[in-house]
Amino acid sequence: MSAIRVGVLRGGVSNEYDVSLKTGGSVLGVLPVHKYKGVDILMERDGTLVVNGIRSKFGDLSRHVDVVFNALHGEFGEDGRVQQLLEASQIPYTGSSALASSLGMNKIISKEFAEKAGMKAPKHILLRREELEGLDIAEFSLNLFKSISQPRIIKPIFGGSSIGMIFASNYEKLRQGIEEGFKEEDVIMLEEHILGREVTCGVIDNFRGEKTYALPVVEIVPPEENDFFDYDAKYGGKSREICPSYLPIEIKKKVEEMAVKIHEHLGLRHYSRSDFIIGRNHIYFLEVNTLPGLTKESLLPKSLDVIGLNMSEFVDHIIRLALNK
Repeated sequence: MSAIRVGVLRGGVSNEYDVSLKTGGSVLGVLPVHKYKGVDILMERDGTLVVNGIRSKFGDLSRHVDVVFNALHGEFGEDGRVQQLLEASQIPYTGSSALASSLGMNKIISKEFAEKAGMKAPKHILLRREELEGLDIAEFSLNLFKSISQPRIIKPIFGGSSIGMIFASNYEKLRQGIEEGFKEEDVIMLEEHILGREVTCGVIDNFRGEKTYALPVVEIVPPEENDFFDYDAKYGGKSREICPSYLPIEIKKKVEEMAVKIHEHLGLRHYSRSDFIIGRNHIYFLEVNTLPGLTKESLLPKSLDVIGLNMSEFVDHIIRLALNK
């Protein structure tokens, strides 16, 4: 019996290109060789598709692969667009469908789903570039600083790996954050900063007899010099990730239940990872990652280790879910 050809799609057009390369490289490195033949599919920064070193296009992928392991993070990879192309080519792929991916990628929509499911989420306001055209940003920022609670986290509506996030602890940082945010996005979010313990929880479909299996909660302790768990804290190797966390059992159970609920209410599939803040009185949902990173620095592999599931077994399980759609 010939090996199943697994195309690992990585790179991409987003600012998470480097992280995606590492995730895809990790997947290629652990594919069980007795079952699968890895096919490296690189999407260059300009969108050019390269299959095993040869330029190609999505319409031809079915000639090279039997299934695609989607390792594209961020724009195009997680927002439903690449999923639409793969569906049009009738190629099975890992991760959530086009619609569910677009819902999960949008921080506003995912917050709304969480709140409808009975969860708490930090308060936020949206700023749109078109509404601020012609205004003095410095004056606008000062008035905004005086009128809303501080501090705030400035976030892009789309995107991951904490890229583009700014901790606005004073007026000057708020002004700078708004100016920087509009250089990349037309709409940015100013989210209430909740003091508390940041945690994350991954889930896997159809695992160990459960429809949606919750992985152990990971607690994240950024280095003191970082205001929050930003890109540098995530990939600089300075943060402490505690798994299993030292939180009380009932808190961890609640976080696991919330991660499962988010996954199911958004219609996600195969696997996901949701982020939360444990505040003084509530657990707050922050966002969901429909394609969590699988690098050595990433959080999901740490929780897999705790339950005794190695990356090779995990990748095999996810590919089988995609093939058995």
